[in-house]
Amino acid sequence: MAIHKSTIRQRRRSIRRTAVNKKNKSSLRTEVRRVRELIHDKNKDEALKSLSQVQSAIDKTVKKGASHKNKGNRLKSRLSRQATVVSAAPSK
Repeated sequence: MAIHKSTIRQRRRSIRRTAVNKKNKSSLRTEVRRVRELIHDKNKDEALKSLSQVQSAIDKTVKKGASHKNKGNRLKSRLSRQATVVSAAPSK
């Protein structure tokens, strides 16, 4: 296998990009997980409040190229639908 200077530079660049994308995706998954936990706990007000922050994070991740546009739209659609369907805890 030939080792060229351009290949070495490209490898370094790839490693940097991978690290940045991994950080962006990880933080996005954490925020999505928090919203899903709020939805699961039937905390509608908090879920709707944090939903806008998550949608912004999704848009930023898509804009940076770490995630695909359709995946971002799908996530936003599903989360917003789940957050609006949440009802208050049943009273006894």
